[in-house]
Amino acid sequence: MLESYLDERLKERQVLLMTHLVVGYPTFEASFDLLTGMLEAGVDLVELQIPFSEPIADGPVILKANAAALAAGATVQRCLEFGERAAAASPVPLLFMSYYNILYKFGVRDFVAQMARIGVAGAIVPDLPYEEGAEYLSAMSEFARDPIFICSPNTSEARLANIAEHARGFVYCVARKGVTGSETRFSEELGSYLERCRRAIRLPLAVGFGVKSGQDVEFLRGRADIAVVGSETLRAFEHGGVPAAIELIRSLRTSRASP
Repeated sequence: MLESYLDERLKERQVLLMTHLVVGYPTFEASFDLLTGMLEAGVDLVELQIPFSEPIADGPVILKANAAALAAGATVQRCLEFGERAAAASPVPLLFMSYYNILYKFGVRDFVAQMARIGVAGAIVPDLPYEEGAEYLSAMSEFARDPIFICSPNTSEARLANIAEHARGFVYCVARKGVTGSETRFSEELGSYLERCRRAIRLPLAVGFGVKSGQDVEFLRGRADIAVVGSETLRAFEHGGVPAAIELIRSLRTSRASP
């Protein structure tokens, strides 16, 4: 589903842009306004994070947004309703991102069925390895949704091959060990890691955890296919609202050259 879309999109530009928002932060209407701004700014994909009380892969900016959304009354059902409204309004694919406890408590197959019903293309579940994901993978296949798996700089060659076997759509390559939003060195060491990923994985590669500037996006050209901007978008939104988020995204967008 996602792979054919990405293949076509990559004919137009060398690095695509995926942004991230926490559904219900600071309110559901504000989340929708932010999504609308992201789409206006020309993003290629959007992650919709369903808030969770222990978002272990997330740094302080996104952790704070998760806590605030939950305190304001975000529930899984309300996030699914938001996803349905968002998918109806979005010309680009949307993905849910959350932690496995959300799917487990809701019912894995029921959750994936709801994703399919409302038109969300795939999911990122960072704490669910493929070895423990048989029910999830079966449901994602049944409903033709794409499971996005994650690798990191210390992922072995054998594990990269196994991730390539189970992933669909694209593979999310975290730029460093640790959580989102911290400083990342865009260096030859990162380039070597992405070369390893490219050799093992035929799917498009997304890179996140620390993408903040046009210079970072430029570094990824020829090394990866999708730049993921999460914490930095939320920082801009918190400091200057939707206009600041749009300005940031456009600055990243204009840095990317077409083939």
